[in-house]
Amino acid sequence: MPDEPQNVTLAVRPALLRIPVFLAGLGALALCTALSLALGARSVPLSTVVEALFGDGHGRDAIVVTGLRLPRTVVALAVGAALGVAGAVAQGITRNPLASPTTLGINAGAGFAVVVAIYALHLDQPVQYVWFAFAGAAGAGLLAQALARRSGELDPVRLALGGVVLQMVLLSWTQAVMLFSERTLDEARFWLAGSLSGRTLDSLWPVLPTLVIGLVLAFAITPALNALALGDDSAQALGVPVSRIRAAGGLAVILLAGSAVAVAGPVAFIGLAAPHLVRIVLGNDHRLLVPGCLVAGPLLLVAADVLGRIVVRPSELEVGIVSAFLGAPLLAVLARKVAR
Repeated sequence: MPDEPQNVTLAVRPALLRIPVFLAGLGALALCTALSLALGARSVPLSTVVEALFGDGHGRDAIVVTGLRLPRTVVALAVGAALGVAGAVAQGITRNPLASPTTLGINAGAGFAVVVAIYALHLDQPVQYVWFAFAGAAGAGLLAQALARRSGELDPVRLALGGVVLQMVLLSWTQAVMLFSERTLDEARFWLAGSLSGRTLDSLWPVLPTLVIGLVLAFAITPALNALALGDDSAQALGVPVSRIRAAGGLAVILLAGSAVAVAGPVAFIGLAAPHLVRIVLGNDHRLLVPGCLVAGPLLLVAADVLGRIVVRPSELEVGIVSAFLGAPLLAVLARKVAR
């Protein structure tokens, strides 16, 4: 009995420590957001940024902030949130720490659909790619789930393997289409690299409903993901409908990743890195992991976008290239850890 108050104190203390962690993450995100509005080929003072946001700024700098960088930053925040949460759910339903929208074939499906649309319909604006990219991402995700079903139930191992195989097949088809048309290659290469350049809110509005539905669905199944981590038998013993939760999680990943890829192209490693970053500071509880990814995903994507703008000024590196450059070492470390 004397130990009970101490145990309660020890249980409450870690929970209280998570509050400063979340606040620190939000502070870092706010800082990156401010830098995203201020930095680029032409740097703008933070005072001018504040004036432009509140309608008091005038001139060229104010137009750059409100007309170009603000929409781009909002898109980055939405895309980063979608990718971060999609990665956490994908790893939860597959029980695979290397799972992400990329490894489930969703990014490759979107890329293939866009390249085919550019080749067949002669599209030349990123805003025109949105629905083709979303349809390709959704089709690839549903096909990966269909390949993973065994006796009517979703097998997490087959889902991960099927997604990787599907990704390789779709990437080879995408390259084959681009070889037939130099114009298609020129139009698609920047989008396929993953880019936020020139993105406006017009490209975000069409997929915003599906993105919101995906977030709601992801948060709804968050408690059940903890049970899935114990294994299917244990989860069923706890009364969790494993097949339904896994199907709902797969749908959430498709909606979130499909929306993100449709807007910004196949940005890699954000969905892989964000959950692992959150696990380091908040642990494996999905009730904390998923909300944490809602902050970590935008933080990583906005930071990568800002870095891409300043390393080769006045030009810029596409955000997908920067995230891949930073994420490749992480993938190597995780693969080594999983192998151990």
